Amino acid sequence: MSNEEKQVKPVNQRGAARLAAVQALYQMDIGGTGVLEVVAEYEAHRLGQELDGDTYLKADPSWFRSIVSGVVRDQTKIDPIVRSSLQEDWPLSRLDSTLRAILRAGTFEILERKDVPVPVIVTEYVEIARAFFEEDEPRIVNAVLDRIAKQVRGDKK
Repeated sequence: MSNEEKQVKPVNQRGAARLAAVQALYQMDIGGTGVLEVVAEYEAHRLGQELDGDTYLKADPSWFRSIVSGVVRDQTKIDPIVRSSLQEDWPLSRLDSTLRAILRAGTFEILERKDVPVPVIVTEYVEIARAFFEEDEPRIVNAVLDRIAKQVRGDKK
């Protein structure tokens, strides 16, 4: 889908940071790049910059950094939570790498960012899923993050 076909809407800096964090986590997952290297690359060359003709949205760098480093730091805690919220026969390794990055980042925020309401976190990551997928993935993100939020934060919305 080209940029012309996709409607560009103004995005908040935290939303842009979330999107960049998902992209960075994907890059680390696929390429085996380290967290310090990826964070440095994004902060120097991507956040709010133009790269290869694409302009990256201005993002909150500390929010970006906290998500990426937090997911890496807490992955052994995050992955079992995500895994337990998926269908029984669906291992985390079978998920698309982008979807896995979205779920890890969203789970991190639900666990660690108690100052951010669950509906905001879920909505932001569903929007990110919509940017990458046109099928069931946004619904999966919604269902899984909602399950995790109920498990972690209880039913209060």
